[in-house]
Amino acid sequence: MTWKKRQQLTGYLFLAPYALSFLVFLVLPILVALVLSVMQFDLTATEQIKFIGTQNFTDAWKDDYVKQAMIATARYVLLFVPSLLVLSLAMAVGLNAVKKGRNVFRGMIFLPGIFTIAVTAILWQFFYNLEFGFFNWVIKQFGGTAVPWLSEKSLAMPSIVLMSLWWLSGGTAVILLASLQQIPTMYHEAAALDGAGSWKTFSKITMPLIKPVLLFTVLTNTIGAFQMFPQASLLTQGGPELSTRGTVQYIYEIAFQQYRLGYAAAISWMLTAVIMVFGIVQFIAMRRNSAQ
Repeated sequence: MTWKKRQQLTGYLFLAPYALSFLVFLVLPILVALVLSVMQFDLTATEQIKFIGTQNFTDAWKDDYVKQAMIATARYVLLFVPSLLVLSLAMAVGLNAVKKGRNVFRGMIFLPGIFTIAVTAILWQFFYNLEFGFFNWVIKQFGGTAVPWLSEKSLAMPSIVLMSLWWLSGGTAVILLASLQQIPTMYHEAAALDGAGSWKTFSKITMPLIKPVLLFTVLTNTIGAFQMFPQASLLTQGGPELSTRGTVQYIYEIAFQQYRLGYAAAISWMLTAVIMVFGIVQFIAMRRNSAQ
């Protein structure tokens, strides 16, 4: 065996563990979900497992609970993604302006992101508690009345979004900070010599140069937001009145509480299609931006 072939074989051997895990934990579940979506696969029913074509998708399209879950998911995405982008960008710009102690502040901002969602939810359940929660304690100190953060339908979803922002904004801010630090200082110096103010420099120089990274963060966080599940499940259990039960939580309940695996798989593919549409639109925007 020649040295070149041995080198190629070594490369394949290094790739083999990842390729195997990719096939077993990603490709195989996708294929299984695809098969289940066209099957009647109800573990609690007396009927035999059989092929039913697109019946699961038709039933899901008519299911009011699916529509309600999709609406709750869309509300979360629309509230969370823009807020995350604005907050993370503001923190990144602030960190970029700091000259001393930047690493300390960066570590403090990134700290919430190292907690698991379970720990984060337990902490924020204390913050939101109606009787002895931290937020209501502060409100009472100023003479106000306790706010039902998680039991009021109009406040439950914004409360979940607020927790998610605290948990995830630090990581996005660090990514944006890295892109800001890659901008050559000569651009800002030239703008200052031309008499450009801070806002004009930011809007005409900084924003266009970090636009690819902004689009990337929007894409990844949008995909993640559509998969919202533990935040609402741990804080509100999908309530009140199912206003915070997202699509993934409904899929979980259908699959692992009602044991209707085929129907749950069909809803999963419907959610995947929605995510793919948003992903393709944002990917096209990224391509157009890079071509400019």
